[in-house]
Amino acid sequence: MEAARPAIDDATTLESRYDAVRSLTEALVAPLSDADATVQSMDDASPAKWHLAHTTWFFETFVLRDHVAGYRAYDERFAFLFNSYYEAEGKRHARARRGMVTRPSLAEVLAYRAAVDAALLDALPKLPPAAVELVALGCHHEEQHQELLVTDILHLFSENPVEPAIWPAAPKVPVAMPAPMAWIESPERVVEVGHAGHGFAFDCEGPRHRALVPAHAIADRTVTNGEWAGFIADGGYTTPRWWLSDGWAWVQRERITAPLYWEQQGGTWTRFGLDGRRAIDPAAPVTHVSFFEADAYAAWAGARLPTEFEWEAAAAAHDAHAGNQLDAAGPVEPRPSAGGPAFFGDVWEWTGSAYRPYPGFVAAEGAVGEYNGKFMSGQFVLRGGSCATPRGHARASYRNFFYPHQRWQFTGVRLAKDL
Repeated sequence: MEAARPAIDDATTLESRYDAVRSLTEALVAPLSDADATVQSMDDASPAKWHLAHTTWFFETFVLRDHVAGYRAYDERFAFLFNSYYEAEGKRHARARRGMVTRPSLAEVLAYRAAVDAALLDALPKLPPAAVELVALGCHHEEQHQELLVTDILHLFSENPVEPAIWPAAPKVPVAMPAPMAWIESPERVVEVGHAGHGFAFDCEGPRHRALVPAHAIADRTVTNGEWAGFIADGGYTTPRWWLSDGWAWVQRERITAPLYWEQQGGTWTRFGLDGRRAIDPAAPVTHVSFFEADAYAAWAGARLPTEFEWEAAAAAHDAHAGNQLDAAGPVEPRPSAGGPAFFGDVWEWTGSAYRPYPGFVAAEGAVGEYNGKFMSGQFVLRGGSCATPRGHARASYRNFFYPHQRWQFTGVRLAKDL
């Protein structure tokens, strides 16, 4: 989930942005105890303490170590502990064992962050352009980890038998159900897709190129909890005809009966969120569903998932800064539609497109070239950002990607159909 073709911000703007990004990360973990920040709930998730340290290691390694003469590492052990997957940076602690790093403590990791922040901000006015680009990249990289922080904390707390709320919230005010799903029709056409070259983009968003999009229709909103409950009631999880073979095997093996965090209590579907367990909001977008579930629902609904190019062509005219996205630490969850087509925020939307390189894609030189290219196998593209995506991070060309069984992120479903 990383890598880039960044635009260079001027030093003053970049200093402010760096400070804002780093501050938000620490605000997100402020309610956590040292134990909360240390535990790892599954292999796909990382401890909050690791996210705090890894994003700091990124700046220390690729900016301070490589571009500031005389810089000495804060702690020589941290490169082994907090490298993620950069083979060029040598051996590293196993991902599935990150929860065993009880020391350094949360307080020590925060002190590490403060020391690196001070060194980087002192060096920023004097950095060469290549290093400034890496600072810009590091800010976007940390925003990705902010979203992972939120979803990893949610998964961790869901494993706690008392299901604590990290951010208690006021009771929900009932809202009207959204209007019936409408369809935005598009004729067959050739469209320009990929990043247009203005501002920051990750390398997997380019090169920009032309793609043929067939005649189709795409839904004006995502599928709701209420609609998903209808799928369950109609035997959606027990009828193999709707499922891909791998998906059906996953459902059977893992005994999947509903979206992640859903439970039925007294005949009512509930969900666990960062504000604790509550009844599902029928009007809110369904989330925490896998590609397998999304594809099965689409088949049941007589539709399909959009391709990533159909999605991008439809979303290009919409404001990527709008919608329910992450602005500050606090309750994070999808909200009912405010009306009108919305393509950004609330939930990442599964597409039917495999995560593969665009024509002419070339990975960047050096360790940062490991960001995206080596992951272009066996995963599917998601578009649009979610309620946990920092506002301003997503854009129409942004390509998120996960394996088809994964669903701990805020992932949802927008339908499409052929014309």
